[in-house]
Amino acid sequence: MSRRSASKIGLGRSNEPPVLILTSLAAGPKHGYALTQDIEQFAGVTLGPGTLYGAIGRLEERGLIEPDLAGTDERRRPYRITAAGRAALEAAVRDMRTLADEGAARLGLGGRARARAPRRTPGRAGASRTLGATS
Repeated sequence: MSRRSASKIGLGRSNEPPVLILTSLAAGPKHGYALTQDIEQFAGVTLGPGTLYGAIGRLEERGLIEPDLAGTDERRRPYRITAAGRAALEAAVRDMRTLADEGAARLGLGGRARARAPRRTPGRAGASRTLGATS
């Protein structure tokens, strides 16, 4: 699989905390506890406080999320997705959809037909990365 824009910004796989957090924030601003509850509900994943706040800090440093200053109190700091965060999430979702479509096609599952992209030769610039590797 070639590196695409989502890989370049290092969001990772669909079950990675940054992807889960951006997906949750795409529905609107949330504070940490609300993020954990939403993520658990839609993905069945429980993020511990260290994982959650570590990922929030990295996303904020990269400009993918920002504090939502409206209605902020000292105990609950809501975050919202930025335009850059939305673009990164859109790229990640496209990559996941491409992978899911390829898997479905190889399994012979019905669904929407799609044209196959030409394969890239590993070892060239922008070539494949190993599944499970982190950026």
